[in-house]
Amino acid sequence: MLNKLKQWKRQQGSDSFEERFQELVKHPIPGHIAIIMDGNGRWAKKRALPRVAGHHEGMKCVRRITKLANELGVETLTLYAFSTENWKRPKMEVEFLMKLPEEFLGTFLPELIEENVQVRMMGSTGALPSNTTKAVTKAMEETRHNDGLILNFALNYGSRSEIIDSMKHVLKDVQNGILDENQINEEVFSSYLMTKDLKDPDLLIRTSGEIRLSNFMLWQLAYTEFFFTDVLWPDFGKEQLTEAIEAYQGRSRRFGGLQSEES
Repeated sequence: MLNKLKQWKRQQGSDSFEERFQELVKHPIPGHIAIIMDGNGRWAKKRALPRVAGHHEGMKCVRRITKLANELGVETLTLYAFSTENWKRPKMEVEFLMKLPEEFLGTFLPELIEENVQVRMMGSTGALPSNTTKAVTKAMEETRHNDGLILNFALNYGSRSEIIDSMKHVLKDVQNGILDENQINEEVFSSYLMTKDLKDPDLLIRTSGEIRLSNFMLWQLAYTEFFFTDVLWPDFGKEQLTEAIEAYQGRSRRFGGLQSEES
């Protein structure tokens, strides 16, 4: 009798949460969600596993969150997969991380195609191993006609270098007479960034309790809503995504202005 009662309570909680998840779509869904996926190593350490096991588990989470975001109608999901600073990590860990895109896309590409997901990547490809670049290029090519969720991987990406490179391109175009320096404004400069074809993120999520941007989309996040959680990335799921979007939906986005009742 006691076991049946526990089972009933769990079921009630599950039903209640599903209603809560479905309620999200009745309110504005962030068009672009960016996530700093953090905590894979700590997840593994808590379980006395090697760090690479955490990264592998984190890959499964990418699949889970991609499916959920697609289900909710999110337009773009940008995932910070590997930063320009991550090369400082131990060689074995870096080599494993470089193999993950190939494994993820090799396994789930048919599923991404079926679900109308378009794969993109931003970052510098120069230092990436050829097998990593080949896997990402293949995925981008085979999903280029999909017009559903854009799954944008930030791979070997650093925002400061992105901004500096963009400035160099702007200066070059000015010197070559392609661009008039008096025309340069925020919109023009944004068109030189790696995200030129994407809207700026509406919501940034960072997992694992860290509260910093770590050189991620510094220009693009100027008016983004931030959500920080102590949950480690491999444990991030439907409930945590729901909580983040609920927090977003409960905020007033004024973009530096005032609402009518505040004026």
